[in-house]
Amino acid sequence: MKKELLPQGADLFEGGVRYRVWSPENARLSVEVKAAESGEERVAPLALDAAGYHHGIDPAGRSGDLYKFRVEGKGAFPDPASRWQPQGVHGPSMVIDPAAYGWRDGGWKRPSFRDLSIYELHAGAFTREGTFLAAIDKLEHLRELGVNAVELMPIADFPGERNWGYDGVALYAPARAYGHPDDLRALVDAAHQAGLAVILDVVYNHLGPDGNYLGAYSSHYFDNDKKTPWGDSFNFHSGPVRALFVCNPVYWMEEFHIDGFRLDATHAIRDDSPRHILEEIVEAIHDHGGFAIAEDARNEARLILSPKENGYGFDGVWSDDFHHAVRVLHTGEAESYFEDFDGTRRQLIETLRYGWLFRGQYSAHQKANRGTECRHIAPRKFVHCISNHDQVGNRAFGDRLSQSVTPEEYRAASALLCLTPYTPMFFMGQEWAASAPFQFFTDHNEKLGALVTKGRRNEFKEFSAFQDKEILALIPDPQAEKTFLDSKLDWTELRKFEKREVFDLYRAFLRLRNTHAVFRPESRETWRLEELSFGAGALRFHAPEGDWLVLFDPDGGGGGALCEEWICKLPGGRKWRRVLSSNESRFGGALAESFEPETQRVDFKKPEVLVLDSPQ
Repeated sequence: MKKELLPQGADLFEGGVRYRVWSPENARLSVEVKAAESGEERVAPLALDAAGYHHGIDPAGRSGDLYKFRVEGKGAFPDPASRWQPQGVHGPSMVIDPAAYGWRDGGWKRPSFRDLSIYELHAGAFTREGTFLAAIDKLEHLRELGVNAVELMPIADFPGERNWGYDGVALYAPARAYGHPDDLRALVDAAHQAGLAVILDVVYNHLGPDGNYLGAYSSHYFDNDKKTPWGDSFNFHSGPVRALFVCNPVYWMEEFHIDGFRLDATHAIRDDSPRHILEEIVEAIHDHGGFAIAEDARNEARLILSPKENGYGFDGVWSDDFHHAVRVLHTGEAESYFEDFDGTRRQLIETLRYGWLFRGQYSAHQKANRGTECRHIAPRKFVHCISNHDQVGNRAFGDRLSQSVTPEEYRAASALLCLTPYTPMFFMGQEWAASAPFQFFTDHNEKLGALVTKGRRNEFKEFSAFQDKEILALIPDPQAEKTFLDSKLDWTELRKFEKREVFDLYRAFLRLRNTHAVFRPESRETWRLEELSFGAGALRFHAPEGDWLVLFDPDGGGGGALCEEWICKLPGGRKWRRVLSSNESRFGGALAESFEPETQRVDFKKPEVLVLDSPQ
């Protein structure tokens, strides 16, 4: 049993089950319990304390009991801190014994943040079965790929049977659509045994529109004066409200052995308290040995600076600028949030040099200056990707980058991501250029679902490609089950030769990153980045055992003598030697060599990433 009880919820201990819920405006609450074994129903009264918590003990309580809190004059509602909702978010909560699972990960040690390579997945679409247990069977694939961290899209329970997870309403309850809470424990346990850390995507900026019962307990949960794109902000001036959120990641770490967290849309977490709620949450995560990543569109350095530097202390932040620079360079897309990117190598190189592109420049899309300086911040703190759930799923048809560019371009972008000086992240299926789209899907009630379907279509009305109403109507309906089923990965594709070639590229470049620490720099002192005279980019890494040179030409067509480029020059007659190329035949590329070792010249006929080394 847990020794330290949660601030809210149903906790097992030697005297039965202790129930506790915050509802300061209501004088009387009780808990209605249905016994796990007999089905017998009973009611336990709750006492109100000075802090506004109603609490009481059910001495007959057992694991598996179903319960709801009855608020006098309003009705009976699920527990805001429920550990499981077996009948859905509108049904009764269940008492869960977190100590019943027998863990086998006693020797597990979390990798350092500097060494992370992250693989983002959706538990329901990752496998055909769409469960926590089914995902276990794919962990060996991830080990073979070379990543060492799995990032689960949000699993806090949501209405219906399918959802991205950002409509979650039960912050402490693993989604029943994916299995029992112990199934999640089994997945984390197996991941640790496979050498994989587990990162959980959590949403602390809003709750979904269906199944959110916080308002039934107290109006003080929300601040009507602060708005988010999804509704009222939480009232973080309230101590009990803060406790509900600060304790949440601690709960996931203690009871599920989660290693770290990605906090959704931190720019929408509104708090003007003397100490921002984000700093308090990150401190709680760090106190328990975990790490925290922010998703934030502002390019705000304060997020990843330490509290001593007046920062919030996040270990990392998503840097979408890298994705945007890569995509616009290869596709020429220039609408919506892509309008700030010109598709030039210069922008790609500048983003790679600093971590993000916008560091205070004017953003035409936001119609304001965006970003802060970041050249003083360790490279590991920037998470780069060429694909994630947003950048695929928020496209009208959920199409992937690999479906929009040439094989050479995709191989080059993939190889560059694997060797970025920053923290790389991959989205499920990109490692073999999966054919399945990842589309936006929901399973709301009929009335809300109709609004979601209409809203999804309206999102794309201003795009030039959807001015034709007939084309607009082709956008997949989020409410249709087919939209969800079409988004599931087809693992049989890995039997195809051309898909396996892409996987082999990812595996080879990640093996290079994992083998040589020089590609995971702690500071900015051991590497340099320049644009060569013929347009290609050059990343020069320095290590005691020798130097490495990563040359990348995202367009192809460039070439010249390396001895004429200052960043490529070697002392004492040393020469570069070829190590790896994204265009090797085993990856599906051409047989022609782009590097001549005798003359030390390169000739990039097609887009390519070329890795050279020069041992001491």
